[in-house]
Amino acid sequence: MNLEEYKQRTARREYIAAGSEAHELMTQAAHEAQKIMAEINGGYHTPEELRVLFSRLIGQEVDENFVLFPPFYTDFGKNITLGKSVFINSGCCFQDQGGIEIGDGCLIGHQVVLATLNHDLTPESRGSMLPAPIKIGKNVWIGAHATLLSGVTVGDNAVIAAGALVTKDVPKNAVVGGIPAKIIKMIENAK
Repeated sequence: MNLEEYKQRTARREYIAAGSEAHELMTQAAHEAQKIMAEINGGYHTPEELRVLFSRLIGQEVDENFVLFPPFYTDFGKNITLGKSVFINSGCCFQDQGGIEIGDGCLIGHQVVLATLNHDLTPESRGSMLPAPIKIGKNVWIGAHATLLSGVTVGDNAVIAAGALVTKDVPKNAVVGGIPAKIIKMIENAK
């Protein structure tokens, strides 16, 4: 199995059995991601150097306006897609095996968690996984310590309050907060 086949399977939310080809690919990608993250998190880098390292991590070139404040953590790396002018603050954890798409102009706060996998609930199959992508629209602001769970889509211009646990889709122009996150208000005059 190659990376593109894996991405297609996870986009379809196909079950990943422990020990399968897909699971082995995940393990290989995790080792590669660990090496690059050690470099990212191991010392000071200029913004340009961080863009090069992050491009290597995700396997595609990031926009010249991409900004990352390390440390950053991921256990796969190759299933992250970024739009233009994305900002990722320090301490974020992206579990991207199931796929993460982040739109143009997004601001990701300190220690945000994006989790795209669930393990099988059956104890004897607990090592197997169920992937579901997280899709974040344009100009979304995700506050510090927020967590987005697998399968969630966040609409354009939405705001996720600090500490929120997002378990369901968020409509465009909505402000959500709480555990689980609920709509607090809508942003008026948003384009």
